[in-house]
Amino acid sequence: MISSASAASVEAAADLASAYVHIPFCARICPYCDFTVVAGRDDVVDRYVAALVRDIESTPPWRALDAVFVGGGTPSRIGSTRLSTILQAIRASHGIVESAEVTLEANPEDLDHKTASDLASIGFTRVSLGVQSFDDQVLGALGRVHTAAQAVAATEAVLSAGFESVSFDLIFGSPAETTESWRASLQTASDLGPQHVSTYSLTVEPATVLWKEVRRGAPEPDADVQADRWEMASNLLGQAGYERYEVSNFARPGHHCRYNAAVWGHADYLAFGVGAHGFRGGMRTANVRRLDTYLDRVEQGIGPVQTADLIDGWASEIERLFVGLRRTNGAEIGVGGQALMASTAGTRLADHGVIAIQGSRLVITRPLLTDEVLRTLLALDAPA
Repeated sequence: MISSASAASVEAAADLASAYVHIPFCARICPYCDFTVVAGRDDVVDRYVAALVRDIESTPPWRALDAVFVGGGTPSRIGSTRLSTILQAIRASHGIVESAEVTLEANPEDLDHKTASDLASIGFTRVSLGVQSFDDQVLGALGRVHTAAQAVAATEAVLSAGFESVSFDLIFGSPAETTESWRASLQTASDLGPQHVSTYSLTVEPATVLWKEVRRGAPEPDADVQADRWEMASNLLGQAGYERYEVSNFARPGHHCRYNAAVWGHADYLAFGVGAHGFRGGMRTANVRRLDTYLDRVEQGIGPVQTADLIDGWASEIERLFVGLRRTNGAEIGVGGQALMASTAGTRLADHGVIAIQGSRLVITRPLLTDEVLRTLLALDAPA
């Protein structure tokens, strides 16, 4: 159970001003990845940074940012000098408050003590390490290029560099993983002492390499096994002092990811870079996903936004619940929650103890069934 202080802190994140910055470059593309990423395009990294700066500078200023999340891709791959240029552009054009959370996604193979110190010195306060597993066999099956030893070394580097928070990403439920290897990865993760851990089930996304392999007969993840692995993570991380504040996210008190909490709180956030999604004033935007198209458009002064959809009325209410119900403390009931509880499907979910009203909030009490609740939510019609 999330503490009342942590719940209040997560809820307050809905008032934060945030920005997401996308860096698409990777050493190679993981077989399960369906993000906007490219490999073998190091020749355009400097061109991309210049375009990204122009994208940042041409976006109308809003207010100083409380949270900035630089994700990818592999942002750590482009080096601290280029990353500093990007942060300087954000500071100059939009402002970053002194107490802001500034997160960088990084891969273990990119980080040593000097690099970690450089990243802290240019303004990053939080590092999210793509560890995925502490089992070399599992890492190989996931297509990762680092080893477990490199993940441990990178952790030691970032923990000693002065960041306010260090987070691990872990993936569970691949066919190469055993119950014991997952248990060992969780134990190693908690022993190393990051302030935050995210655990994600391996998912077969359409058109990925993994999807093609499964279609050719490769074993796919087992949903029942993944449920057991999630339960194990929840129990072991809870025993180690981490609070689960969202379906997949665990943190020590005061170390939840402010940017993610703001998104789950249906707050506004800016978006910079190829394939980046933003939300501002009820308008949901998505930038073009092709790297060369993004570069050409920004360089020509056209702008990178491909789609812009106004989310209002019933759609806004459903989206508020869709993102908010992922949190451990759920979301204010509102009109949408009342409609869900009054529906036949909602009544069934409540009768089976899947959803419940706690005070003024609607909460999913069986997190493993979150997707079923969200599908039910999307099928609701607006009240007459």
